[in-house]
Amino acid sequence: MIKYFSVLYAGHVLEGDTIGFKGTPLDERRYSNERLASVFEISKDIAQHMERLGYDILWSAEHHFQREGYECIPNLSTWGVYLAQHTKRLKFGCAFNVLTMWHPIRLAEDFAVADILTNGRMIFGIARGYHTREVETFGAPMLDDAANRELFEEQFEIVMKAFHEEAFSHSGKHYTLPPEVPYRGYTLKEITLVPRPIRRPVEVWQPIVSGTPRAFDFMAKHGIKGVMLGTAEQFIDQWIHAYQEANARHGRTLQLGENMALGLWSYLGDTHEHAKSKLQPIFEEHVKFAAPLGMLRYRQDQMQQLGPTGVARHIAAGVDYEDVLAKKAWIPATTAEMTEYLKDLERRYSGLEHIILGFPFGASAADFKDQLERFARDVMPTFRGRAVAAH
Repeated sequence: MIKYFSVLYAGHVLEGDTIGFKGTPLDERRYSNERLASVFEISKDIAQHMERLGYDILWSAEHHFQREGYECIPNLSTWGVYLAQHTKRLKFGCAFNVLTMWHPIRLAEDFAVADILTNGRMIFGIARGYHTREVETFGAPMLDDAANRELFEEQFEIVMKAFHEEAFSHSGKHYTLPPEVPYRGYTLKEITLVPRPIRRPVEVWQPIVSGTPRAFDFMAKHGIKGVMLGTAEQFIDQWIHAYQEANARHGRTLQLGENMALGLWSYLGDTHEHAKSKLQPIFEEHVKFAAPLGMLRYRQDQMQQLGPTGVARHIAAGVDYEDVLAKKAWIPATTAEMTEYLKDLERRYSGLEHIILGFPFGASAADFKDQLERFARDVMPTFRGRAVAAH
C-alpha cells in the first residue's frame, strides 16, 4: 500500500525561460555561474515547503558540467548536509551517485560523513551514468556499455565492503585495495573506512532503466531497491514482475512493487484538459533533453537501444504526446483522477509504498510548489488518512 510521497528535483535552473519545442534550443542555453548556483536556494525552498506539507524524501541527481542548466548538483552528500541544516525531518535521497565517476572509497567516505552529520537523513543511491560528457571526462567508459557495467559492479562491491566490514581488502580487475606496501613496519593487507555510516546495513537504491535480466539479478543479489520514472506503463508492469521474480530466485519473497518506487511526471489541473495543456511544453522540454541522450522509454523501439549508442534511434523515432499520455508515461490529471490512478496502482501492486513526484525541467519553483500543495491537500489524505494544511 502507498505510504510515502516524495519529490525528485534533478537540479534545473530553467525558471522563467521559454520551454518546449518552440522554446530555446537546448544547446543554446548557457547560464551565468550565479544562475547555476541558484540550484541550492531552489533546493532549500522546495525542501522546506515539502517538510511543511508532510512529504518524506527529496531526491536529487549527481551531474557535472551542465552549463545548459538542467542538472546542476555535482555532490549529493554535500547537498544533503546543507539541506539538513535548514529542515528538521525531511530525508534526502541520492538519485543517484554515479559510481563510475568516483573512486569508490571516496564516495563511501562522503556518504558516511553525510549519514553522521544529518543523523541518518541521507539515503544512498547508485547508478552507472548516461552522459558521455560526464563519465568519459572522469576517465571511465560510457560508450562501451559492457566495460561501464563491469567497472560499476566492481566499484559497488568495494563500497559495500567499506560500509559494512570493520576492515577489508579487495583484489579485482580495476582495483587492488590496499596496495601491499610497507607501512609503519608491516606490510599493508587491509584498511578501514573512517568513519563508517552509523546506520548499517546501508539501504541502497538504483534506477531501473533498461530492465535487463542481468540488471535485475544484480539488484536482487545485493538487496538493492529500484526506482522507475518516465516509462510507459507496459514496461513498468514488466519490470515490477521481473524484479519480484529475480528476488525470489535469490530467496527473497516480495509482494509486487515491494522495495520499489514509482516516479511520476505529472500535472494536476482544474480539468483534465487544463492539466494536459500545462504539461505539454514541460514534456517537450524533457524530450529535447532526453532524446539526444538516448533516454526515452515510451516504445519498444526505444527500449531496444538506450543510452549513447541509441541516440540516433531515439531522435529519428520522434515522439507523439497523445501516445505517451495513453501509455501513462506522463500523467495530466485532476486530483480525483490522480487519486483513482494511485488506487489502481495499489490494487495491482500491493507492495508498492513509494510515489515520487518529478519536478520537471522548465517548471518554476513557484508552479511546482503549488502542485505540491494541491497534491498534499487533495490526494495524499486518501492514502494517509489525514488532511494536510495549506501553507
